Amino acid sequence: MTKEQLGELILDSSDSMYHVAKTLLRNDADCSDAISETIVKAFAKLHTLQNDRYGKTWLIRILINECYMTMRREKRIVSIEDYPPEEKTAEREDYSDLYQAIIRLPQDIRICVTLYYMEGYSVKEIAALLEVTESTVKNRLARARRRLRNDLEPEVAKG
Repeated sequence: MTKEQLGELILDSSDSMYHVAKTLLRNDADCSDAISETIVKAFAKLHTLQNDRYGKTWLIRILINECYMTMRREKRIVSIEDYPPEEKTAEREDYSDLYQAIIRLPQDIRICVTLYYMEGYSVKEIAALLEVTESTVKNRLARARRRLRNDLEPEVAKG
């Protein structure tokens, strides 16, 4: 893959990259930083891409690693008590019930949901990206569907 082709791939994948980063980080500034770092690393490590066909998967894997690195850095720097509660509630009011239910999912399940339903990756591709087995991905998706169904179904009136 040439640098020009990588540039085109990055432009074509910008929405996907944002969705994946937002799934893991939630904070737009952190998402932007992780995406920027991913782009820099992708250009620097372009020679490690062995098959152009897997360019997008390779790019998303770099992004996931960057997001995890950001999360580890944030965990050391900022505690949850440092976030003002009014910012959290103001941000949450802007999103749908489905989005709220998804962000309440545990991180390992949430990333599977995002990659499968929003980005269209197959179970096999997600397993490779997350370095887990295909059955693990299937189980996480099943747990996500069950939790989302429970969270989103209206309470049945008890009579």
